[in-house]
Amino acid sequence: MRDNKPAVLFLCTHNAGRSQMAMGFLKHIAGDRATVYSGGSEPADEVNPAAIEAMAEKGIDISGEQPRRWTVDDLEAVQVVVTMGCGDECPYLPGKRYENWDLADPAGKGVDAVRPIRDDIERRVRSLLTELGVEPAVS
Repeated sequence: MRDNKPAVLFLCTHNAGRSQMAMGFLKHIAGDRATVYSGGSEPADEVNPAAIEAMAEKGIDISGEQPRRWTVDDLEAVQVVVTMGCGDECPYLPGKRYENWDLADPAGKGVDAVRPIRDDIERRVRSLLTELGVEPAVS
């Protein structure tokens, strides 16, 4: 753990929707009480516009994020790796806690279809933070 804070890596294929929303929620809810990374196995060119819009409805701006490939440094820096549909492309490093969140892929969907995915991610992030003993900076 860096700075004795729990660190989480969210992984999905394109790092453009699910993992970006999860990272946005963790940053927003935990503030500086946790560290968060996100990455993809095949990063897209940009964050999904419907994910950006859905998160903005919650007061969270992810428009400045850029999809990126996960790195070994990311894996080594965290205690928890949350995968979201990247299957065999998701990396595995022994000694880490892994969770697979079975979530619909928001790619190609409008904001109406992304909202339920966003809300499911928020519930899961809040639950994960509770398990990690991180008090929310915001509720």
